[in-house]
Amino acid sequence: MKPFSEILSTLASADHIQSIALYTPDQQPAGLIENKPGSQGSLKVYQHLLKKHGAITPAAAQEGLELYAEHTADAKAFPGKHPNIDRLLDVVSSQHTLTAKVTE
Repeated sequence: MKPFSEILSTLASADHIQSIALYTPDQQPAGLIENKPGSQGSLKVYQHLLKKHGAITPAAAQEGLELYAEHTADAKAFPGKHPNIDRLLDVVSSQHTLTAKVTE
């Protein structure tokens, strides 16, 4: 398995994005990923998933877990440590889809 840092380098830049707001099926806020240190990798992953799938579907979430590589195992071992990965795990387990609003 490739490390996350190597996978991240293959994804399109997200420098133009200020934030990605995520919403549950009933339009309740489900998270906010901002373009700031510590979140820029997640911003790139979520941008990639949204461009490819149109929303964070269960299939998109599964792909995202694969993109996060070694961090996915860490998130499973330590719930709460990686909230953006935890969110993808929740989508896979609940089989719900999250919609998003991208602010550039």
